[in-house]
Amino acid sequence: MQVQSVPLSSVTIGPRSWRDGTVRSIRRAERVVRQTRAGQSRTWSASACLTPEHSDSTAGTTGDKITKEESRDCVCKTALSRPQTTGSAFPGGSQGTFVAPFPPTSLREQCAGVSVAVAGDYMRRVREVEGQLRRQAGEVREEGIKLERERGHLERMLRSLRIHLNINRRSSEGRTRRPSTAETERDGADYLLLCERRELAQLKQDLEGALRNTLTQLQALGQSSRKLLSCASERARVLELLPRSASAGRHRSSAETFTKTDPIGSFTPECKEALDESTLTLNQSQLLRGNIRQMLTSAISRQKAAHCTANDGLVKKIAETVSLQQNLTVMSAATRQAMFRKQREINCIRHSHGRLQGPEYSGDILSREKLDRPLVQVYQRHPGTQLPEAAHLIQGSAALRQCLTSSERELVRLQRACLQLLDDRHGKSAAAQVDAAVTRMRRQQVDRRAMPSFLQQGAS
Repeated sequence: MQVQSVPLSSVTIGPRSWRDGTVRSIRRAERVVRQTRAGQSRTWSASACLTPEHSDSTAGTTGDKITKEESRDCVCKTALSRPQTTGSAFPGGSQGTFVAPFPPTSLREQCAGVSVAVAGDYMRRVREVEGQLRRQAGEVREEGIKLERERGHLERMLRSLRIHLNINRRSSEGRTRRPSTAETERDGADYLLLCERRELAQLKQDLEGALRNTLTQLQALGQSSRKLLSCASERARVLELLPRSASAGRHRSSAETFTKTDPIGSFTPECKEALDESTLTLNQSQLLRGNIRQMLTSAISRQKAAHCTANDGLVKKIAETVSLQQNLTVMSAATRQAMFRKQREINCIRHSHGRLQGPEYSGDILSREKLDRPLVQVYQRHPGTQLPEAAHLIQGSAALRQCLTSSERELVRLQRACLQLLDDRHGKSAAAQVDAAVTRMRRQQVDRRAMPSFLQQGAS
């Protein structure tokens, strides 16, 4: 709006110099007013003091209004009116844009309000990030508790395997105390104990590897939890003045909050890195727990199978030994009976041989038994009439002597066989007792409470 000259009155009152001086003053004031209006194009906007986020949203409409708005100067219309000292604000004081030639008097309050809004929004977003970090740290801690429980199961299983290995070693050492040399040779039960020892050693090696992985994973979970809590504590440094209840104002969605990272914003790259690492660690821990549970179930079933197989082998060995012991008892009785028969036979042969030899004193020989009796002498007067009595006696004596010798040898063999049978029977009895003691020891020292019932039920 252009400045209009004030029309002067045509009535002259007073001296002309007084009027000319007044007119010059008026003209001078008009020139000053024109110069002032010419410099009013440089208007001030309160949006320059706002944050870029607020200034971008209001720059478009504010600039258009500033260029189209013109100031009204009441000095030109009414000489006695007071000039305007404050500019008019747009509707909605939160925009903060003025077309006055200087900032308004409420600029400090408006800037403080905008700062409070920015800080509150930042605090709310930081609280969301802190809550997510602490929730993730809680999940990591719970996963650590679950993995610690599985570690306890692993240690108990390893203790059980060590006990079984000790029992297997003692079983092998106990079976070496069998009495006879033939009983100390390696048999099927020793082979089953060897297989059990190899199986238990392999299970122990596998579970020790799983335990090492579990300890490493627990360290990773602890490190991830500490990192999450450290980031949460660092984020919580600006939450002292934020109320616990939900604050009014504009809220951002969690998806928007946790997708964009800003080194100087609420969701920093360190927080994203901690969340990503914790998520990966959680997945690895869950997979490891599943593998541990499968390994424990398989180890329990394999341990039970190896233990039962070795026990069944020992029981079969005991049954076999007892059966052999019974057969040895029967055979030793038959051998003793044969010995008695052979002894009676030898006694009969000796008696017959003695009778065949005749009496030891010649005066005890009967007349009818003498070879020089009158009947024999008369019969042998002719050639070729020799009686075979003497030859038969000699042959019978030799046959009886030979039969007696062979019978004595057979009796010696029977006695030797009987002693061997008795020795074997005693060895089998001692071996059966040793194997029974080993089996009893194996059954008594197995701790059935070493593992939880749900794992034993899953293995059965």
